[in-house]
Amino acid sequence: MMKIGIIDYGMGNLGSISNALSYIGVEYIISSDVRELAKADKLILPGVGAFKDAIDLIREKKIDSFIDDSVRSKVPLLGICLGMQLLFDSSSEYGYHQGLSILHGDIVRFDTDLKIPHMGWNKLNIIKKDPLFKGLGSNIYVYFVHSYHLKTSEDIVSATTNYGSDIQVAAQKDNVFTLQFHPEKSGAVGLQILQNFISL
Repeated sequence: MMKIGIIDYGMGNLGSISNALSYIGVEYIISSDVRELAKADKLILPGVGAFKDAIDLIREKKIDSFIDDSVRSKVPLLGICLGMQLLFDSSSEYGYHQGLSILHGDIVRFDTDLKIPHMGWNKLNIIKKDPLFKGLGSNIYVYFVHSYHLKTSEDIVSATTNYGSDIQVAAQKDNVFTLQFHPEKSGAVGLQILQNFISL
């Protein structure tokens, strides 16, 4: 049976992710032990909180090397919210901090007069074919909670949303998939996205 490894570095929304996987009948493990995570068929990197704290914990636990090795070995990896942001080159949240550079791009603060953090349901605009969005149709709303967002010139962005301006909220390259929004809090649409990841 397919087993998902949820990477626990100390700042993930582990309860909601695991509940969503249980709901769709998927076996999973939650661990910070890379030897246990290496037994998984696919990996999820969740996250809620500050970028610097998260990247420090990941490096302290040697999870950065494990993620890099897993990606090179073609293990499918899904980054969610802060987990997405950590996979890019840098973040400007409370200073400059280097990310994991699995994908190229930077995490920047919203430049808008609208309320920050951006919190609630927003329409997802799919701009590039991505297997995570298979079967979703066109009128798709997903749930966000974030104050920073991706900015990249790489041809990897698969979806945007509008919050004052169009912002990049999903990216995919090879076996790496990233979502700024929370699929585990996005109802039936989010469950379908997770199911699509499982079915890769």
